Amino acid sequence: MSAHANSLSDHAYRQLVHLVYKHSRIRIGQDKQLMLANRLRRRVQLLGMDSLDDYASFLTTSRDENELEELVDMLSTNHTHFYREGDHFAFLTQTALPELLPGLKLTGAPLRIWSAASSSGEEPYTLAVVLADYLLAHVGVDWKILASDVSNRMLERGRQAVYRMESVAPVPTELLQRYFLRGVDAWEGICRVGPELRRRVQFDRINLFQPVYPISAPQHVIFCRNVMIYFDLESRALAVERMVRHLVPGGYLIIGYSESLMGIDHGLQQVQQGVFRLP
Repeated sequence: MSAHANSLSDHAYRQLVHLVYKHSRIRIGQDKQLMLANRLRRRVQLLGMDSLDDYASFLTTSRDENELEELVDMLSTNHTHFYREGDHFAFLTQTALPELLPGLKLTGAPLRIWSAASSSGEEPYTLAVVLADYLLAHVGVDWKILASDVSNRMLERGRQAVYRMESVAPVPTELLQRYFLRGVDAWEGICRVGPELRRRVQFDRINLFQPVYPISAPQHVIFCRNVMIYFDLESRALAVERMVRHLVPGGYLIIGYSESLMGIDHGLQQVQQGVFRLP
């Protein structure tokens, strides 16, 4: 591409910002034009287009859903790690599970937890480790984790469940040895979540702004952390309203440390920082 074709015009930038918002409700600031151009160049070359502006025109005209997903994927920040914001996992074992388990034991229903912004799988697999370890003392309680994200690329990484050893450093040594498979030889420095945990976690693509979520049973706990910081107030309210529909009475919605439900009529009771309960 020429220097001109290699840049993104103001008009094309506004087109792409609008498309991203319509598709995912992610707000891209006015100062991100150079960042967007840098991330798009390889994709535009791969598609055989002549310029970044041609790419914007193509998406604006075609509204190609698959390519819109690629665009959002390129722009998404997927910073995550095991045991991130660990107080929430402590809350799960110290408060939520002791409350929820007696009723589940009576009915025989499985415990259901949804990681609604699962990225590459670190959060749902942390949940799986925490649940597996806690429920060793509660034989007979079944459990399932739904892991969803808007990015197909991140979902595939989650399904693979392969991580560098430094990524799993926050996992306690005993649990790392029990639930992870350490690579050898060519796989030195790599580990994989063990099959007994992988089978408990189902990865599905869910856009929090699609009209209906493909979730057949209500959830006892929903983790939706560090994604709503990218949404405006109207979008946060809509996402929370739709997620809460999938909570059981007495269930919990857990959001990130830097997020807030202030200004949203959500009908939830705040329990502690980032933790809300449906009465």
